[in-house]
Amino acid sequence: MKIIRYLDSQQQIHYGAQKPDGTVTKLSGDLYLGLQSTGETADVQKLLAPLVPSSILCVGLNYRQHAEESQMKAPEIPVLFVKGINALQNPGDAIEIPRQLRSEEVDYECELAVVIGRAAKNVPREKALDYVLGYTCANDVSARDWQLKKGGGQWCRGKFFDTFAPLGPVLVTTDEIPNPNALRIRTILNGETVQDSNTNDMIFDVPALIEFLSGSTTLLPGTVILTGTPQGVGMARKPPLWLKAGDTVTIEIEKIGSLTNPVLDEVLP
Repeated sequence: MKIIRYLDSQQQIHYGAQKPDGTVTKLSGDLYLGLQSTGETADVQKLLAPLVPSSILCVGLNYRQHAEESQMKAPEIPVLFVKGINALQNPGDAIEIPRQLRSEEVDYECELAVVIGRAAKNVPREKALDYVLGYTCANDVSARDWQLKKGGGQWCRGKFFDTFAPLGPVLVTTDEIPNPNALRIRTILNGETVQDSNTNDMIFDVPALIEFLSGSTTLLPGTVILTGTPQGVGMARKPPLWLKAGDTVTIEIEKIGSLTNPVLDEVLP
């Protein structure tokens, strides 16, 4: 099933099931306990991120070719950082270039997002996918100057700004994606493909990430895991390619769809 979350004409939030022809049927129930079709055509006025995460866990340097282009040694254990829920952004809404804490080096990063469906702790890799509700597209937007130069040696400041975690457009349940490590993944910036890879290039595959992240740690339902980005990031280009106001960036993942966001400057009071 392809699940969307949306606002109707009464400004109420609902879930819907997107059919292959693009039409949407309204769903009732709970995302984690179970959703059922109402048989009604959904009154979709605005598409929202497919869920509000309970937490956003991010994995750095998790594609072999990206580690090479970054001139960094492939990690022996997954590299973890976090984003705040404040960073969540809807499909179609703007990625904002920070202007109060000013950044001139904002980068795109296409990523497969894994959504945990039930509480998971100390999960062995052979059972890891049993805890997954589904998958969606993510853009791990990164202010590289704050991440690498002004962040005090850790990455969170450069990753934590408002709008820096677009998710969507749909949440695809696991029955439609039995193997998350066999998906083409791309970033398209202003109509030009700038990242083009496959999730089979991950250093730590999805089961390995869930096993590691759930170690001595409870992953609550709604935990979103961003699984890393492939080669082609703006930081690694010569000259670097930074996002700027007026850009349009699309994250595209096979079997999921396309997540598109415009880019604007933060508006200061």
